Amino acid sequence: MSLCIIGAGTAGLCCARRALEYQLCPTVFELSTDIGGTWVFNKNVGTVNGIDVHSSMYENLRTNLPKEIMGYPDFKIGENKYSYIKSEEIFEFLNHYAEHFDLKKYIQFNSYVIRVLQKNNMWQVMVKNVLTNKLQVQYFDNIFIANGHYNTPNYADIPNANLFKGNYLHSHDYRSSAIFADKTVLVIGGGPSALDLSNIISKSAKHVTLSHHVVGISNSIFLKNVATKPDVKELDEYGAHFVDGSYENFDTIFYCTGYKYAFPFLSVTTGIYVEDNYVQMLYKQCINIRNPTMAIIGLPFYVCAAQMMDLQARFVLSYFYGPNKLPSTQEMLEDTVGTMNKRWQAGYKKRQAHMLGENQMHYFTELANEAKIENIKPVMAKLHIESTNCFNENLLHFREDIFRLVDSETFLKVN
Repeated sequence: MSLCIIGAGTAGLCCARRALEYQLCPTVFELSTDIGGTWVFNKNVGTVNGIDVHSSMYENLRTNLPKEIMGYPDFKIGENKYSYIKSEEIFEFLNHYAEHFDLKKYIQFNSYVIRVLQKNNMWQVMVKNVLTNKLQVQYFDNIFIANGHYNTPNYADIPNANLFKGNYLHSHDYRSSAIFADKTVLVIGGGPSALDLSNIISKSAKHVTLSHHVVGISNSIFLKNVATKPDVKELDEYGAHFVDGSYENFDTIFYCTGYKYAFPFLSVTTGIYVEDNYVQMLYKQCINIRNPTMAIIGLPFYVCAAQMMDLQARFVLSYFYGPNKLPSTQEMLEDTVGTMNKRWQAGYKKRQAHMLGENQMHYFTELANEAKIENIKPVMAKLHIESTNCFNENLLHFREDIFRLVDSETFLKVN
């Protein structure tokens, strides 16, 4: 049996490692020259050789989650007395993981996947080597899509945005706060990156205004030259009109408005489509219901990502190559529709379809029980929730927190 994995980041690496447990020799296609996905720093932005730059990594980034919950279930990040570590350490960790399990020999680097379609009950994958421009076509029985979801910028739909004459950029293309030196900057967004980056760039900028509609964010978590405003009503040539009736001039607009799930290489015949960032139709948010020899790994967000990706990989492989048998197409559709209807009734929007947060442990347990595999330790989800609360309440100092795991249920804050 042949297995294709698209991407050699956090998701693709654990898919490859777990595939080895089934005596498989996976073929991993990776666009860049190294493993690590979004953790690979690339000073370039925009496009290189006609291909969009994948990584959103910027200079001097430190994690906004403690390292204690960022490793894989049975492969932890190395010793460091600090919980919030540099991005380079995550990159080193992933390389150590790949070396430990001898994964690099399965990876074809500089490989740009052009198209995936189903042909003769197999997956036809067309790939171009970006160095030689040589095309190859290979066929696989099963396929993992692990291309990440922090690479295709999502922009807020703001009236008259095209009129603005100043500079603008998305956080995907942000590399250094030097570009904001002595500028008045409007940051749009209310997620973790928007909050964090508002403080980071304020150390260079003349003034930063953060526009968002998130309830419960206190101004006390920002540096003195960061102010907050409600949503932007519309833009003009020189600035922004806000919904509270106020107006301000800006030199630069910084969109911290998240990312779109994008699978440009998937043929429409694969049965996967995206509607307002809701990827459909997937059983348990990972297995392609219409073509269940395909799985997408890593969609749920606000989770312990590496832990979840490893669990998803084990879940899917238990059906692809293990003892488990998938329910019928109709049963999978009914399960998915029923699950999502509960989310819509609870007030979730389509763009929040894959948002878990405090519900992540329920999802993990569902996968583990369904596939009869080992679950993620509850302490991971507990610490994730605690660290998220610390981020929201103490944005200026949360990275000073140091956590230690005591057992599968308990953690301590040691400072």
